[in-house]
Amino acid sequence: MCSVPSGADAYAALYSATSSDGVLRLGNVVPDFEAETTHGPIKWHEWIEGSWAILFSHPADFTPVCTTEIGRLALKYDELKSKGCKLATLSCDPVDSHTKWLNDVVAHCENKVTIDFPIIADPTREIAVKYGMIDPELKDKEGLPLTCRAVFIIGPDKKLKLSLNYPASVGRNMDEITRVVDALQLSAKYSVATPANWPNNHESIGKKGQAFLLPTVTPEDAAKYFPDHTTCKVPSGIDYLRLTPIDKLG
Repeated sequence: MCSVPSGADAYAALYSATSSDGVLRLGNVVPDFEAETTHGPIKWHEWIEGSWAILFSHPADFTPVCTTEIGRLALKYDELKSKGCKLATLSCDPVDSHTKWLNDVVAHCENKVTIDFPIIADPTREIAVKYGMIDPELKDKEGLPLTCRAVFIIGPDKKLKLSLNYPASVGRNMDEITRVVDALQLSAKYSVATPANWPNNHESIGKKGQAFLLPTVTPEDAAKYFPDHTTCKVPSGIDYLRLTPIDKLG
């Protein structure tokens, strides 16, 4: 296995574990919380201990886009689980609402799925505020704010590795979620970074699935630990576009 510090190590050094203004940012330890879920009570930090984890939020139960999103997540659940990644979703609805709504989700998927991950209830909006996932425009019938379509990918160190925020009108692409999990886990293990559209790289960026060596990898370490890497030549003459096949790593 490559002993060069991983991409995660290199980038993590740039971030603080805590935020001075209370805003959750990349590299911060995510807020802990206790809540009720469709799987019973949850203590967040205890539940994600030592694992990759994804926290989703959806605006509301019994809404069309959210129904399709939870259904697609259910179809991706086994794949995410195989990557060592736990999954939970959240909205401001109570647990009994979640439970009734999930019957619709399963039926809409033609009973081809089961919802094997917890749906968190956050009626007080306490968790939503901690994670900064309140939609500034979206309100329920009582005028209370709802959550946006947020995604938080959390590493085994409980630090935020990636976050996405979508408006209520745009459903998330679950294939993209699994893609970024793969990319994050790859860079956590090796000193590489994934190019645009990875692993379906553009023909100008080498073969499918190849990744770039980080600039922190010296030429000596590149030759030693990544002997199959190649360098794309550019007019500047700087050898920074160094590609390695990932199937040769490890």
